[in-house]
Amino acid sequence: MIVSGRVPPHRPGPLRAGLLIGLALALSTTQAQPLDALDAANPDHPSHPPPALALPAAGDTGPSAPPGDIAQARAIWQRANQRVAEFPRGHIDLLRWEARQPGDAPVASDAGTAPALDFTQALRLSLRHRPELFTHADMNPLARARVQVAYAGHVRDLRRTWIDAVATRQSERLLGEALDAARTGSELGQRMVDAGNWSQARQLREQLIEARAWQAYADAHGTALATQERLAQQLGMWDAQAARRLADQLPTSLPEPPAQLAPGEGLSEATLEAAVLRSDLALAQQRLQTRRDIVALVPAWRQSWNDAVDAALDALSGPDPGATPPHIDNLSLLRDHTLQRASSAEAALLRQASERRSMARQAWAALQLRHASARHAQDAVVALQAALAQETLLRYNGMLQSSWELLASARDRLASLDAAVQARRGYWLAHADWQALLAGTGYAGPDTPTTSGTGTAAAAGH
Repeated sequence: MIVSGRVPPHRPGPLRAGLLIGLALALSTTQAQPLDALDAANPDHPSHPPPALALPAAGDTGPSAPPGDIAQARAIWQRANQRVAEFPRGHIDLLRWEARQPGDAPVASDAGTAPALDFTQALRLSLRHRPELFTHADMNPLARARVQVAYAGHVRDLRRTWIDAVATRQSERLLGEALDAARTGSELGQRMVDAGNWSQARQLREQLIEARAWQAYADAHGTALATQERLAQQLGMWDAQAARRLADQLPTSLPEPPAQLAPGEGLSEATLEAAVLRSDLALAQQRLQTRRDIVALVPAWRQSWNDAVDAALDALSGPDPGATPPHIDNLSLLRDHTLQRASSAEAALLRQASERRSMARQAWAALQLRHASARHAQDAVVALQAALAQETLLRYNGMLQSSWELLASARDRLASLDAAVQARRGYWLAHADWQALLAGTGYAGPDTPTTSGTGTAAAAGH
């Protein structure tokens, strides 16, 4: 019916409304990034080539040629000592001065000018191309719960990737400093050999330390690039240069773990399992259906089924009870569909609830362990190593320790810092798993420690 020349508004049904909302989300995503997906999938679209892989040059591993005669050895020795005498702290000041000379300075990065990409910003970027993780008005509770679980899993995966990207980037910087210290020792040894004060055997040991430090840095650089690329994938970055610039937008370090660990707002250790059970809405639906199936059973009939199960389990005997499964002969029990449905539903519910409660205990224990490890690495190990490094420096300035002991102390300090980075990474990964479990996802188990934190320790020996 048309009134006053106007068509009455059409009210779409629930299905049509859902389609319209989904289309609106897709259009809003397209408007935020016009034609970005079409360009990314177009093989003919011009793309910036990825930046060249930049690794420091490997050190010289060849033995030094000894002086030809005494006069040449004396001239080398005098020239080396004259150069060292120009600096108050000897060889190390000389090498640092040379590293600052024009032509050897590293290329400046724009990391200081780029805003830090925190996790909230990363999450917003990732959700631009994940419209299936948006809830909308016409969803029923079960559909909304499924989106909630999928969203929690996405948040967990993205958070873990972001944590890895920040931690591996910081570890790479520490291993680069360890490589600088190893190169300083190798160069010092080379000059000692040239001056005739060192043997080839001692210099070869310094060159081996440098070679191992170079390998550790190269491995850390590769790990950082890999985690950076995984983060770029989740953020929808397809241009090579944009993905490579992502490293300069990351924070320089992960946040410090809290001094005191708490399971969450309004939670205590006594209510952890209950909170994890409540977060699984599918489990709640399963519990309601199982209750209906059990109530529909005659109690005596259910007891007959339990007796048949106990008899089949008691029959498992012999040297290998796992060779054959338990067996039930009562066909009247087996042909009762109501009984079979109720028993299967009850068993499945028990397995799911037991698994969920176990996940809560495992995740909370892992979080406590990672928190204690991170705090210990930061408050005890790093603090002791810093104090030892300061004492070594004071003794070196007082000429009570050699340059080699100072360099070894620097490598040990960097090793402890890298170990603290990995311990902090482990805590935040466990924290991400715990938050996701409270939001309704599952728990796969404790995180496996990364191998990127072992490089400094391997290169720290003298």
